[in-house]
Amino acid sequence: MNKEELVQEISKKAKVTQKEAGEVLSALVTAVQKTVSKGEKVTLVGFGTFEARKRAARIGRNPQTGKEIKIAAKTVPAFSAGKKFKELVNKK
Repeated sequence: MNKEELVQEISKKAKVTQKEAGEVLSALVTAVQKTVSKGEKVTLVGFGTFEARKRAARIGRNPQTGKEIKIAAKTVPAFSAGKKFKELVNKK
């Protein structure tokens, strides 16, 4: 499912226009991005948690040459699925 299909689904479920659903989805994404970029968590009970995680510096390899390279430490966005979401996916 891409963003357009998600907007259509939200529009149907919430009984709003696709434009309104798109604006709400964009506002949600922006709010999550801003909050996580500040180092804070966003928790949606039953769905999951968005957070920033620190990744340590490490040694990697260039796949073309096999030469070792240093990979710098960095902070990356992460998502942990909530219990309800995991159970729903696991019921396949």
